[in-house]
Amino acid sequence: MISVSELQNKYPIPVWKYFDEILKIPRPSEREDKIREYLVQFGRERNLETLVDGVGNVLIRKPATPGYEDRIPVVLQSHMDMVPAKEPSLDFDFGKDPIPAYVEGNWVKTKGTTLGADDGIGVAAALAVLDAEDIQYGPLEALFTVDEESGMTGAKNLPKGWLKGKILINLDSEDEGELFIGCAGGQDTSAVFHVFHEPVPENAIPYRLDIKGLSGGHSGDEIDKGHANAIKLAARFLWSATQEYNIHLSCLTGGTLRNAIPPEAEAVFTIHESRKEDLIASFEVFRDTVREEYKHTDPEMKIGLHETKKPADIIPAGKQEQLLLSLYGCWHGVFSWSKTIPGLVQTSTNLALVRVDAGKIEVNTSQRSSLESEKKVMAETVASIFRLAGAEITFGDEYPGWTPNPESLILNITEKAYRELFHEDPAVKAIHAGLECGLFLEKYPDMDMISFGPTIRGAHTPQEKLDIESTYRFWQLLVDILKKIPVSGS
Repeated sequence: MISVSELQNKYPIPVWKYFDEILKIPRPSEREDKIREYLVQFGRERNLETLVDGVGNVLIRKPATPGYEDRIPVVLQSHMDMVPAKEPSLDFDFGKDPIPAYVEGNWVKTKGTTLGADDGIGVAAALAVLDAEDIQYGPLEALFTVDEESGMTGAKNLPKGWLKGKILINLDSEDEGELFIGCAGGQDTSAVFHVFHEPVPENAIPYRLDIKGLSGGHSGDEIDKGHANAIKLAARFLWSATQEYNIHLSCLTGGTLRNAIPPEAEAVFTIHESRKEDLIASFEVFRDTVREEYKHTDPEMKIGLHETKKPADIIPAGKQEQLLLSLYGCWHGVFSWSKTIPGLVQTSTNLALVRVDAGKIEVNTSQRSSLESEKKVMAETVASIFRLAGAEITFGDEYPGWTPNPESLILNITEKAYRELFHEDPAVKAIHAGLECGLFLEKYPDMDMISFGPTIRGAHTPQEKLDIESTYRFWQLLVDILKKIPVSGS
């Protein structure tokens, strides 16, 4: 087993040096102080113009290499934060611990946490370009945004007029060989139930339902893969048990992040002691049924039912019914497919999080669509279920999509460079995930943009891994494109 730093010997590209350094720097969303300090120090140590805006975005400018001063200015853009997801049993602090990355075969992997290749590898590539003395490019800016994963705060608050570049290369895509020229917009829809808890009934046996080991995944890129949703599975069992055995729910938690398909859920409930054996038999049928249903998409699924300590209280029966029926009925997954781009999800929704806290139950969902009107329809569809159940609804964290431009100059340059380098055609696509490009267009409507990157699998989950060979190709392509940017005004 070799380390990430040792990849430099096999694939002599400077990206690995910086990716290895980034893996050691804590950078969960909304806690980017340390990675921002690193980026600012990087720029100022090299006497490059280095700026920080009011929300913490970092911009580093580098003059053109000799002979390229008249080229169109380019922005290399990536986000500095990462999704902090880990295995539930792992003792790991994303605020201070380095990512435990290692190399296995053609993959960079990690031990029980997200790797942060999304978008650490994009940050590393931009730094490698800025530090290189043997690459040709025109006037260059590297933009590193904050909080892409939990709210796109950096892109939303990017100052107008801050960027001088006319072409933006977003380094935040996850399939090498695919060039992205459009993305979905998105928004969040949250529901809150206000509850007053009741005492636990006498002669009640407490149980804990555990669902874990699901594949989960990115709620944009992998929403069409048919992965199980742990919250939906929990609601399915709990509602059945409510009807058959009159269980009393005490708490329900599920999901890890707003932009990830829930890989785990847990519920605590009580049942009258006389129905204990019936419950266990019913659970075993449920467990075997869902394992069979998801054996191809979620092979590591684990579902358990165990006696546990007595809870302090329970949710009233009426509120329990409202919660479980709304979770059962809430749409999750693909809503519609694009009529213009074959194979592209047009609209989807993710039932992402549920938490029972003091006096309230909160449910978080997220919607994505490349069609603005249908995004709003999907949000209202989800909201309607919870409104009927008596919940308060809040809409938030909305961001626009990015409409494809097939006549894009940077697309033409990138396609030609890819063919010349690799002797095959790249796939030109839009992506059913939220990129910051749509927000950039609001501030810079004439910006010409493209997005590409190396192959990443399992983003936003502890199974995240980075393809090594594709990273090498990604670097080759980026360097070649920068060299081929034409003279401004040509």
